[in-house]
Amino acid sequence: MKWNKLYKYPESSRSLIEGNRHYDVSNEILPSVTTILQATQSEEKKASLARWKSKVGENEAERVKNEAAARGTAMHKFLEYYVQNQKLLDLTDEGREASSMGQAIIDNSFKEIEEVWGSEVTLFYPGLYAGQTDLCGIYTGRESIIDFKQTNKPKKREWIEDYFIQLGAYAMAHNYVYGTKIQQGVILMCSKDKFFQRFEVSDKEFVHCQHAFLKKVDQYYRDKKDQPNGKDTKNEQKPH
Repeated sequence: MKWNKLYKYPESSRSLIEGNRHYDVSNEILPSVTTILQATQSEEKKASLARWKSKVGENEAERVKNEAAARGTAMHKFLEYYVQNQKLLDLTDEGREASSMGQAIIDNSFKEIEEVWGSEVTLFYPGLYAGQTDLCGIYTGRESIIDFKQTNKPKKREWIEDYFIQLGAYAMAHNYVYGTKIQQGVILMCSKDKFFQRFEVSDKEFVHCQHAFLKKVDQYYRDKKDQPNGKDTKNEQKPH
């Protein structure tokens, strides 16, 4: 895999403020992209999550959420090591499952990654938000933001709008800080039964996603200002 370290990405640390993830980066403490997305969920999405939790029960919902999070963390770690030309050997059941999912992503999509600028990099838009993306670089000949996703079951494109909005947020931050013109986002996804999916968003659709995120940023700060003591809104998100 070809590396080209064109940009100096910042060091950062993460913390929870009122239960929500924030980044300490470039002398600012900023809410994460996922914090903003969770705090500005639509009423329809909140209702969908509530119906799912009611259907499966609180304990089962928590188990599914925690298993998905652990599997996703292990898969990301496997892919991070691979991108860095290292090998990660995790012989736990969870590690083996996550490694095989990561390998499916590698086998089905990594040949399209022509250049890597950074892996697991923190991106931030001064004064507004921050986050961490899996890869920045060149994918299918275009400057791109790339994220790896695990899923419990295959997804339809219309189900993952928040993922596209997330990529749009990262692209805006990269473009603002580094003067790039990234207009493509790529989701590389694998289900726990090893079904690979690739989703790409670009150009006008990508700009729409960026505008959608800016509206959420505005809503987030307006809502935060209206809350007692300026506390963040806390919402849960259905696991994927």
